[in-house]
Amino acid sequence: MKETHYLTPLLEPRSVGIIGASEREGSLGDVLVRNMLDAGYKGKLFAINPKHESVRGIACYKSVEDVPQRLDLVVIAVRAEKVLAILDACGRAGVKAAILLSSGFSEAGPRGALLERQVVDAAQRHRIRLLGPNCLGIMRPQLGLNATFAHTRAQKGSIGLISQSGALCAAILDWAKPNNVGFSAVVSLGTSSDIDFGDVLEYMISDPRTESIFLYVEGIRDARRFMSALRGAARVKPVLLIKAGRHPEASRAILSHSAAPIGDDAVFDAALRRAGVIRLYNLGQLFAAANALFSHFRPRGNRLAVITNGGGPGIMAADRAADIGIPLSEFTEGTMEKLNAVLPANWSRGNPVDILGDADAERYGKAVKATLEGPNVDGVLVMLTPQGMTNPSAVADALIEIEKTADKPVVACWMGEELVTESRQKFSAAGIPHFRTPEPAVELFSHISAYYRNQKLLMQTPSSLSHLTPPSIESARLVIEMALSERRKKLNEMESKALLAAFRIPIAQTVVARSAAEAMVLAAEIGLPVVMKIDSPSIVHKSDVGGVRLNIRSLVAVRSTYQEILDEVKRVQPDAVINGIAIEPMIQKRNGRELVVGVKRDPVFGPVITFGEGGNLVEANRDVAVALPPLNSYLVKDMIRSTRIYHRLGEFRHLPAIDMTALELVLLRVSEMVCELPWITEMEINPLIVDENGAVAVDASIIVDNVSPTADRYDHMAIHPYPSHLTQTWIVPDGTTVTIRPIKPEDADLEVEFVRNLSSETKYYRFMNTMRELPPAMVARLTQIDYDREMAFVATLEVDGAEKEIGVCRYAVNPDGESCEFAVVVADDWQHRGLARKLMGVLIETARSRGIAYMNGVFLSNNERMLKFVQKLGFVLSNDPEDNTVKLGVLALQD
Repeated sequence: MKETHYLTPLLEPRSVGIIGASEREGSLGDVLVRNMLDAGYKGKLFAINPKHESVRGIACYKSVEDVPQRLDLVVIAVRAEKVLAILDACGRAGVKAAILLSSGFSEAGPRGALLERQVVDAAQRHRIRLLGPNCLGIMRPQLGLNATFAHTRAQKGSIGLISQSGALCAAILDWAKPNNVGFSAVVSLGTSSDIDFGDVLEYMISDPRTESIFLYVEGIRDARRFMSALRGAARVKPVLLIKAGRHPEASRAILSHSAAPIGDDAVFDAALRRAGVIRLYNLGQLFAAANALFSHFRPRGNRLAVITNGGGPGIMAADRAADIGIPLSEFTEGTMEKLNAVLPANWSRGNPVDILGDADAERYGKAVKATLEGPNVDGVLVMLTPQGMTNPSAVADALIEIEKTADKPVVACWMGEELVTESRQKFSAAGIPHFRTPEPAVELFSHISAYYRNQKLLMQTPSSLSHLTPPSIESARLVIEMALSERRKKLNEMESKALLAAFRIPIAQTVVARSAAEAMVLAAEIGLPVVMKIDSPSIVHKSDVGGVRLNIRSLVAVRSTYQEILDEVKRVQPDAVINGIAIEPMIQKRNGRELVVGVKRDPVFGPVITFGEGGNLVEANRDVAVALPPLNSYLVKDMIRSTRIYHRLGEFRHLPAIDMTALELVLLRVSEMVCELPWITEMEINPLIVDENGAVAVDASIIVDNVSPTADRYDHMAIHPYPSHLTQTWIVPDGTTVTIRPIKPEDADLEVEFVRNLSSETKYYRFMNTMRELPPAMVARLTQIDYDREMAFVATLEVDGAEKEIGVCRYAVNPDGESCEFAVVVADDWQHRGLARKLMGVLIETARSRGIAYMNGVFLSNNERMLKFVQKLGFVLSNDPEDNTVKLGVLALQD
């Protein structure tokens, strides 16, 4: 049975009504009707307007309630103040979806925002899905559907376009037609009062007409839904995205345009990397990347080789590559030998490969082949300037032939105009990206390589740190609750370090003295030398107000320093509340590097983790990497490598390499803190000193706030972490201990072995075939799940010191968001022992706790054992009206 998506009435309507249809030339209602007729809409079209008897030959009805059949979709083209009454009429008429083109809602101010809330409430009350307001509409070229007021019609194709800007949709469509680019769907969201990116992305994931997706984003309303759908789409189809509002001035314009929430651009960038998406910055890049990625290009890395017949253009390409972090390939000895054999003795002998101004097509061809075969080469940029001894068209022919069998990206840059026009035409016909100047060519390769890198980040589904000493989450919560009960949001240094210690992050012990005499006693107990710092909730950066003294080596100095700090702080910040002076041991790490690890709360994506160079110059250096939690080792390594200080963490001058494992563990523990402590809004560990022997948090500052309790303990996260709290053990009647836990990516080998050992009959009932091995793509799909949209539990036991999978169950939320489909399979030698019932009990309770209303199943009619089993669980069975070989089952989960 094919699950019908809830957006089908919107994107595959069998009947459409135009409310506000008109024959007045140039009016919105006239353009809409004309566009639908010109597109050749294949369904039934109705005009609705009390002022007309007919519109362009179509019978016109006074009200949507007068239309002689129930409409899938209505397009509303009337003034904002009339929309509420129209939606009520649509509800009475049984309309399923509506496109609201009108403006004058939340983008127009408080009165418009109130009207928009009323309109959305009315749509929800009548179960009408609403697109808009203030949008261009939608196009589905294969259906002849053009429910927009655009002057350009989309051609049939495979690109799904989703945009918050109708004007940008129009610009892309205008570019696409002469460039022979077609679309499966064009969706203008407007202010996204109901239908948002997540909804349309989920539709496009399963839409067979859509092979790739473009997005234009101004702001995100539901980060969890956006990330979940975006990651789901990027797993199966290339996704390109332009995000506007990278700077404050642009952000203010977005608020007035779409009323969408705006977050930190660096955070948005980090989110896209985790989603496996390519971020572009202008339409030129979008169009170039479309030609490359959505044809036959499949990236593999970021090392670029440049081949040129002129030194200057090669240097320009190298400069741009350095600007945007694209490394030029370092050729192996084998590659150098091949190039030496086919090039003149005075070639550049390096990368860029300058094959000299007299290069002909044969020399170009041999150089390109030798370079492409290089193991350190991930792509080749071939450049040409029309010099006297070079035939641009002949070189283009040679490159086109080589590219046909190349397994790496090839990009062309033919500089000039008149002499290279024919070459460019040949490249266009062959589908090879080509440019007039080096810079955009290098940028295209960077986008291709970014796709490769981000796809690897997408596949990272961080699991728990269960192999490490568990954190004391309860003690950390008690510290936070105590501060909040005292109406304090900024934890003092001892409280902040108590939280770090609860999550096993090494700290420098800290005590607070409230007199000079007490400071001497505490310093003697800790051991000299010590560090003394002001302890004040009013002060964020202690050193800025003279509140820090280092390396105090005598008790006499401790006594005098106590008063010196107080006097200086009161002079600089006389209103500061001072609790005392914090005293801690002087951490002396001769080979230590000062780093900073932070947490901040983005208004869109929630908590994010930052890392970079620490110490007093942290804000001036701005050498900071940003990542969305949860993190795993791969993501942590990627984060560290993306900073400038990374190159100083290995052996550097006279310093030995730091203990990288210790640094990675701190970042993993911070990620764990962020997941488990939703009260944290800001945190800074600065400095975190790391040397060859480990890491220690010398100073820490944490700010917390009250949070409203929700059923989802990870509601504050944009990406759902590994739900380790759902792990449980089950004692079988014979005494065997079985662990039932959520599946994780590391279970790939377990899953493959489990399926391999199933009997042919069990495989057939589960997979509808008797394959011996799971295909790699299916293994990834089964183990790298999105815990927000689906859940899978594996049952394992320990055999000879290793984990063995004996059963698995899973559900996936259906497109309606209210129901889920389930599957369960148990190893043959574990059947009839109660394992399937136990797994299903865990699965059903998890789905119920997440608010899912129904669990559905599809079963082969001849699988009598399964049919009896699900009936005992409470499933109600029925025949599939479309296929008599299967039965459908439904279990109500909510009262």
